[in-house]
Amino acid sequence: MEKILGSLYELVVETSTKLPKDVRRAIAKAKLSESAGTRAAMSLATITNNIKMADENVSPICQDTGLPTFKIKTPVGVNQLKIKDAIYKAMAEATKHGKLRPNSVDSLTGDNSGDNLGPGTPVIKFEQWEEDYIDARLILKGGGCENKNIQYSLPTELEGLGRAGRDLDGIRKCIMHSVYQAQGQGCSAGFIGVGIGGDRTSGYELAKEQLFRSNDDTNPVEELRQLEEYVMENANKLGIGTMGFGGETTLLGCKVGVMNRIPASFFVSVAYNCWAFRRLGMKINPETGEIMEWLYQDGDMIDFKDEQVEEASDKKDSREVVLTAPITEEQIRELKVGDVVRITGRMYTGRDAIHKYLMDNDAPVDLNGQIIYHCGPVMMKDEDGNWHVKAAGPTTSIREEPYQGDIMKKFGIRAVIGKGGMGAKTLAALKEHGGVYLNAIGGAAQYYADCIKGVDGVDLMKFGIPEAMWHLNVEDFTAVVTMDSHGNSLHEDVEKSSLEKLEQFKEPVFK
Repeated sequence: MEKILGSLYELVVETSTKLPKDVRRAIAKAKLSESAGTRAAMSLATITNNIKMADENVSPICQDTGLPTFKIKTPVGVNQLKIKDAIYKAMAEATKHGKLRPNSVDSLTGDNSGDNLGPGTPVIKFEQWEEDYIDARLILKGGGCENKNIQYSLPTELEGLGRAGRDLDGIRKCIMHSVYQAQGQGCSAGFIGVGIGGDRTSGYELAKEQLFRSNDDTNPVEELRQLEEYVMENANKLGIGTMGFGGETTLLGCKVGVMNRIPASFFVSVAYNCWAFRRLGMKINPETGEIMEWLYQDGDMIDFKDEQVEEASDKKDSREVVLTAPITEEQIRELKVGDVVRITGRMYTGRDAIHKYLMDNDAPVDLNGQIIYHCGPVMMKDEDGNWHVKAAGPTTSIREEPYQGDIMKKFGIRAVIGKGGMGAKTLAALKEHGGVYLNAIGGAAQYYADCIKGVDGVDLMKFGIPEAMWHLNVEDFTAVVTMDSHGNSLHEDVEKSSLEKLEQFKEPVFK
């Protein structure tokens, strides 16, 4: 039991901290396709630097643990109850050591269990087979990309593509639309798994199962092979790009599976996964519990050790600006979309629970002229009781759209940092109040943790570590202005242009 616990603990830690070889190769290829000096190139350089830092620090690539999903195949006669118990212990131990963020929240009370355990977490799927070893695989799929999953019921009408019927061409349209609707909110460039058929539940399960395939494999079903190749070629013509900044690479992988359905239903389910594609596996000796072999280890290993973060911008007239809070309205009004901002000094984290709380309560600190960071960090406390940041990338900002503009005006907040952009209500508030939205690189949890030089305090810990308001002291924290106080939004522009490009794929392709 101790051996298998150790093996599963190693699986959890390696999955959280080290990207598999096939994913690294896809990211390296994308980096080569981007023109030097663009926001996309800068973003991909930050991403590869983050991968290198996670390797070196043995720390989470991304701060978002997501909903851990284990897929376990066991020989006949192996006690699955003992394996499940070992998984629970491995999860709790990895959380205790800062390899995972505590991410299991009671849906009724909002209480965080603190150890990633609770009803439904983690997800464990068992299957028996005739092999003589245990096949154990794990995927950590963050909430940002999970929220961009989508399911279509055919026939349907799709924005930009028209009618999608119950045929291969209708499926093609659904997949192309799924990439378009994700924009940069799911930390593009990303990977997708597609499930054709089944019911609403089994269709999504089939879609997620495709993410356990190697990104380098070839689909044995000829029609699906052609479909995967078509999507990979054409999705990257949408111009959404890394983080939704525009660019040559929007999709890094597409895998499609199919199952039977009932006559009345025809579902196409898409599981979207961000660039931080944390998925690993191993073969375990069922008698000794020892690791026999690691999976997803075919081919060359790219360690990105020589990577440097590029200082770049798409526009010649874009500037680099240093900000220190408190920030004045005059300083904000001078910023424009495309400007690169470096922040030194204080910022405060604030996610879903904080935004809801601030709508009806006073802030625990003076937020006038301050910066809010949409972030749920991985935190560790040392022996002296001091907090340290282990991982601190941005979360998807659009969830705060119902609150953000009102809270900025109520408390005098001047800047918001997150990923994926925000909507029309926030854009209007930025223009009226004098504020900016700064886009950080999603998933770059080690890169941004390195910019945080100290934790000066914390408020509202009753919401749990991810949702508390952390007081962070930062240095050279870099982000890009993507929504300014003049009514301009890069996200709105990219969405509009990608919709226009999507429309070219209306006509039938598969007969």
